[in-house]
Amino acid sequence: MEKNGVLTAELVSSCVTQLGRFGTGLQHLYHHLSLPSHNLCDISVLCKYVHLQKLEVPHNKIKDLSCVSNMPYLVILDASHNEISNFFGFQPPKNLKEVNFSHNRMTKMKDLSAYSSLSKLDLDYNSFKEIIGLEQCCKLTHLSLANNKISRISGLDSLLLTHLSLRGNQLERIEGLENLRSLQVLDLSLNRITSLSGLQNLHLLGSINLEKNLITEIQECKHIHDLLLLRDLNLLGNPVQEQQDYRLSVVFLLQHLTVLDQEKVTPEEKVSSVNKYDPPMDVVAARNHMTHLVYQLMQPQILYDSTLPSADSPYPMLVLTGPQGCGKRELAHRLCQELSEYFAYGTCHTTRGPYFGEENGIDYHFVSEEDFQHMIHMGKFIQTMPYGGHSYGLTRDAIEDVAREGLACCVHMELEGVFSLKNSYFEPRFILLIPTQVEKYKGHLKSRGLYTPAQIDIAVSRIELYANTNRQRPGFFDNVIPSDDWEEAYQTLKQVVKEYLLLADQEGENNRASPDNTSTASSHEPEEKPPSPSSRSGSRTLTSHSAKTLDPSDSSYRNYFTKIQAELSPQKNTAELASIRRREQLVREAIVGKSPGVYSQLFKSSPQTAPSSLQHHDAGTHFSEDSSSDESCASSALSVPSSAGALSGLVEPLDISLLGHALETPKDQNHNDPHPDTDRLAAVVSPSSDRRPGSNIKPVLPPIPTGRKTPAAPSPAPSPRPSPKAAVTEGGDANMEQ
Repeated sequence: MEKNGVLTAELVSSCVTQLGRFGTGLQHLYHHLSLPSHNLCDISVLCKYVHLQKLEVPHNKIKDLSCVSNMPYLVILDASHNEISNFFGFQPPKNLKEVNFSHNRMTKMKDLSAYSSLSKLDLDYNSFKEIIGLEQCCKLTHLSLANNKISRISGLDSLLLTHLSLRGNQLERIEGLENLRSLQVLDLSLNRITSLSGLQNLHLLGSINLEKNLITEIQECKHIHDLLLLRDLNLLGNPVQEQQDYRLSVVFLLQHLTVLDQEKVTPEEKVSSVNKYDPPMDVVAARNHMTHLVYQLMQPQILYDSTLPSADSPYPMLVLTGPQGCGKRELAHRLCQELSEYFAYGTCHTTRGPYFGEENGIDYHFVSEEDFQHMIHMGKFIQTMPYGGHSYGLTRDAIEDVAREGLACCVHMELEGVFSLKNSYFEPRFILLIPTQVEKYKGHLKSRGLYTPAQIDIAVSRIELYANTNRQRPGFFDNVIPSDDWEEAYQTLKQVVKEYLLLADQEGENNRASPDNTSTASSHEPEEKPPSPSSRSGSRTLTSHSAKTLDPSDSSYRNYFTKIQAELSPQKNTAELASIRRREQLVREAIVGKSPGVYSQLFKSSPQTAPSSLQHHDAGTHFSEDSSSDESCASSALSVPSSAGALSGLVEPLDISLLGHALETPKDQNHNDPHPDTDRLAAVVSPSSDRRPGSNIKPVLPPIPTGRKTPAAPSPAPSPRPSPKAAVTEGGDANMEQ
């Protein structure tokens, strides 16, 4: 046993392990010696043990390791937790690979070029102030200098380090690591580092420990954003953790992380971070649609012309989309001018100022940001989007102004607006106008003199965004047209639209029927008819634009409107058509009082007032003040407003005689009343005092000019896709809102 801290041969013989052969194989020797915590201070007896390959003497009081010079086969040396002050005070064994000198009293490093096989060096808890002498250690991969007094990183440029620990030193910045391209694990915790700059070129880094440093900004993570192999980042104890949404922000900037601050990064966190800071267009569009839907529901609900057409065919719309300055607005205006009997331009709102030549109310409605936000809160918009620091939006009124004329609405918008509009109940035709010659497109933007170089670069970069959307989402656009030459693009656009409307086939038939081109009118133009007396007496003078549209009193109007809807709207399959017909049949039966069915709540019968077909039309029932007979009332009660012609193709006209008996009852009850019209009106629309429980919609009964459409009235069902509800007006059949 040891005596006064001196190692004896007896102790050595009891602690050696790993018996093996040596030389010719006839000699048996022990290769490993482990003497931890034996209070040793003198191990000179080991000079005789020249065949040792592994020597472990931790937690002793050893000051001298010169005996190691006699161990040429030594591979692993552990002399940690001793009192050694001489750095490598022995002759270098040629095979020495791993050395642990942690927790000793060393103050200065020396040249280790003679230790060419050294691969792992642990010098923790010493008093080193600088890193020197490692330049020739070409096989060194693991270096630990934790808890020393190092204030600057240097002397590591030529090493092939994979693991480096400088924990607990006096470092203030990260430097001298630029050439450590093999580094995988880096520990810089417990220092005074304020920035992550200096790590951006270490592309093999998988773990970084920066616990308890002085990093204050989340944006510092941008320096390690491109380290795609980084999986573990520790920023515990840094001031940056006090910032709002710190974790989501770091996860968003470093999507490849799996562990942050010693906690696993979940897929839900990654999705939430992306949705918060860079949401996909689908998410933005969904939020946009939800916002406008909620604000719309907060307003009084009314029936719109753009939603009145029957359930089988939504309101027809044409949407042109493409990068900024690709000509979509100009082509939309031209299309509406040349096909004015089918289309009218839907004017959007914007917060930007007008460009040279733009007119307010024609190209855009130019409003302030305050007014724009107020319109959002009033539920005016169908969709909005920010672009170039300004806001753009399409209002319901812009569509309604066109729908009231019985025309299809043609609008233009950026890609974000298309995503938002696809969430609504509108089903437009989307046509993409995309430049294919980038230089020509860039030159066009420059020649306009309206955009800064930065805006031009953004516009050019979005070409690829549109192209990727078209490639990755088959069927997202109904047609794609190159817009390098606006004249060619327009001719293609016009031909595509005519094919949608089946006008190209009709023109071909006309040309075959009249080869001498003596026809006075094209086949698709409606035959003009003189206006009816009621229309002349009650309607206002049409503007130059609306004069080109069909007269709603014309019988051909119904077929015309249905044709536009059928051709501009996506085709439905057999199952959808069968479902639509069943719903229409239920509506017809409910209106005439045969079978309430699923619409019983909309058409409740009341023996004291009127038949079920005329009951509770508080959201859409209006009568002309000059109606003078029950027959005219019955005719008015089953008429269709001019904008609801889409029902004509699939809904059969109602037989007014079915309600004849029901309409005579109010007449008989009120034959002594000096104001029969007033009583009849009260029988159909209950006064506000007799409204249904829970109803907050007051009946609206304005005088309606003869021959004109009935204004849309509030609907009692606040829903993004309201249930079908009858709107009884003068001059047509019953409408259902889809």
